[in-house]
Amino acid sequence: MTTHPCFGNLLAVLARKTPDRPTLFEFFLNARLHERLGGPLDETLGEDAGSVQVIRAFMAAGYDYATMHASTFGFPGGTRRHAASVSQSEGAVIGSRADFEAYAWPEPDDHPIDRLDRLAGHLPAGARFIVPGPSGVLENAIHLVGYEQLCLMVLDDPELAGDVFDAVGSRLVRYYELAAPHPAVGACISNDDWGHKTQTALPPALMRRFVFPWHTRIVAAIHAAGKPAILHSCGARHEIIDDIVGIGFDAVHSFEDGIQPIEAAYEQLSDRLALMGGIDVDFLCRAPLDAIRARVEAMIDATACRGWAVGSGNSIPYYVPDEAYLAMIDAARARW
Repeated sequence: MTTHPCFGNLLAVLARKTPDRPTLFEFFLNARLHERLGGPLDETLGEDAGSVQVIRAFMAAGYDYATMHASTFGFPGGTRRHAASVSQSEGAVIGSRADFEAYAWPEPDDHPIDRLDRLAGHLPAGARFIVPGPSGVLENAIHLVGYEQLCLMVLDDPELAGDVFDAVGSRLVRYYELAAPHPAVGACISNDDWGHKTQTALPPALMRRFVFPWHTRIVAAIHAAGKPAILHSCGARHEIIDDIVGIGFDAVHSFEDGIQPIEAAYEQLSDRLALMGGIDVDFLCRAPLDAIRARVEAMIDATACRGWAVGSGNSIPYYVPDEAYLAMIDAARARW
């Protein structure tokens, strides 16, 4: 049941082709699984210890890659509680033009990507990194402005809102321009939650005005390096699916049974986008292990994994039972 990593399998999925074997995809795991699969932290590795543990966990589980941020670049905000659920307005730091001008905008070029050079030495032959961003265009705008305040700003002061989105978006484009060409990077994720259970976070017209143009440039930067671009975005997207295709994304990730089960999404979208994961996180938490295995097996049989990778609908947070996660990936690994 073991196999050597081969990123070509994931490239086949992203190209909407059939890989040589069922192929796993996950945005991130959790600290408990990192230790269970990757072993204890190797403190001799210093600041890289946690990242190496992540690599080892992904490799032990059977992925052909490990997700890895390219650098420490990000957009610092105010104090925000670390809790299971917090307000999207906590930690906001920009509420006016004066706040915008006073904010110390970080620059990606000031955050070297040399960590990828160091960590690449821990990848086995055939494996690559998939690089996500430090959140996305909309998420960072919400983080800096606050959700309720941003909803008011796009209407009351659209010039300031546009400047916020431009300041965030241009820097994210540069982040991917730096990261995507690295030889250890096989693909990139533009991770930006765009909606809720029934609709987008902003009306589609405002998403097209403020958010999507920057994602078009992000995807162009990733494609310019010859790498595929994956959208990770939660929420309902029935009103914007044509925009997602038009932006140029190769694949989409994050599915929820309460919005659209992966089975229905595959039937609707597999001729336009690769679909990554989709086994609903709530289902993983509640379903019997046999039901989890059966659902994965049924998707493998129905799709032959053409343009579909086995994984959760979102990620594996701490509250997903380990055995449920292992049942999901074992159903794929049993076909190797």
